[in-house]
Amino acid sequence: MSRRKVQPSGRESPLGKDEIIVSKTDLKGRVTYANDVFLRVSRYTAKEMLGQPHSIIRHPDMPRCIFKLLWETIQAKQELFGYVLNMASNGDHYWVFAHVTPTFDASGTVVGYHSNRRKPDPEQIAKIEPLYTHLLEEERRAPDRKQGLHRSYNQLLAILRDKGVAYDEFVFAI
Repeated sequence: MSRRKVQPSGRESPLGKDEIIVSKTDLKGRVTYANDVFLRVSRYTAKEMLGQPHSIIRHPDMPRCIFKLLWETIQAKQELFGYVLNMASNGDHYWVFAHVTPTFDASGTVVGYHSNRRKPDPEQIAKIEPLYTHLLEEERRAPDRKQGLHRSYNQLLAILRDKGVAYDEFVFAI
């Protein structure tokens, strides 16, 4: 399935406070499992979602450096918590507080990734949005995407270093 060029609608896709979005991916980030909540909120069918890159729900206003940090963390066999702005197939958006972990087989080899996501409080979104806006502006100021990613990632690391915390500690303090 080719990714359609969907524009953000400005509407929020409904995710209940007590609902949990669950997905699993293979080592390359292709979706191998999506629960009913994920399918409903993202407005994809199982047929449309399974086998697709998880990035199919990436919102264009989400800084890419957060995903770079995510991949580095989970490929190092560690878990990551973070705020993510996603986009449904119709352009609606939804914020989540994600917990992403590697999935191990019996011998300790990573065989995929697992993510649980909940709806964050509006106050948490209000606190993370300015950082993400800043990082996104840094990405867009660069002459090309690669430099933009590098600049925003370094900016994120500098902010965390100045605060003396890891990303997880930073997001839990929000």
